[in-house]
Amino acid sequence: MPGKTLATLRRPKSLHVSVQESLKAYILDNRLPPGQPLPPEGDLATQLGVSRSSVREAIRALESLGIVESRRGIGVFVAAFSFAPLLDNLAFGMRDALREISEVLQIRRALEVALIGEIVRLANDTDIAGLRRITERMRLRAGCGESFAQEDQQFHQALFRGLGNVTLLHLLDVFWLAFFKASNDLTLANPDPMATWRDHDAIVDALAARDVAAARTRLDQHYDGIARLLANPSPLPADKETV
Repeated sequence: MPGKTLATLRRPKSLHVSVQESLKAYILDNRLPPGQPLPPEGDLATQLGVSRSSVREAIRALESLGIVESRRGIGVFVAAFSFAPLLDNLAFGMRDALREISEVLQIRRALEVALIGEIVRLANDTDIAGLRRITERMRLRAGCGESFAQEDQQFHQALFRGLGNVTLLHLLDVFWLAFFKASNDLTLANPDPMATWRDHDAIVDALAARDVAAARTRLDQHYDGIARLLANPSPLPADKETV
């Protein structure tokens, strides 16, 4: 197959991409804050010298990226920043990419292990009691052979919420969203749900004892099982519980 010609490399961007970039530039140049309305669709089309359908298509694309939001019967507004579109697209794109999921796991593991010492210092009795309630639900579900994926995600969110770092909480969700999509597609099964519950319960015990070394070790060991599962996936019956 012949390589790209110079003419191909210099081909102008498609119209809808150009309109998207123009709308983003308009938002930036005018320093429009979240919640600020954009001009009506017709006015934008006139200013940009394109059809209203091109503007409409560009707005839909920017909306999918979380840059703008359409309010039915009112207009289009600058959207408040959200990680949601990024997380959704990343998780979807990684749904069958075990290598990339393993790499995200490695990053998340490093973050949590590095930060758990600060959590041991900050966690109060109320925080620990909340974690106990989550692990108790995990124990009950594990004993019944039920999935406790939702509780697992809640546990890690609750564990690090005390840092007050919203960006970190969103980043922690990247792994779970991607992993559970992969779990559904590849039928990755948790071979020992009770062991997974014990891992989480031991982390809470270490927090309650104010033992940084134990908390760090328990948390790190918890990720060993997930790492092994991703390294050696095997299709299992669909009725088995995922991690």
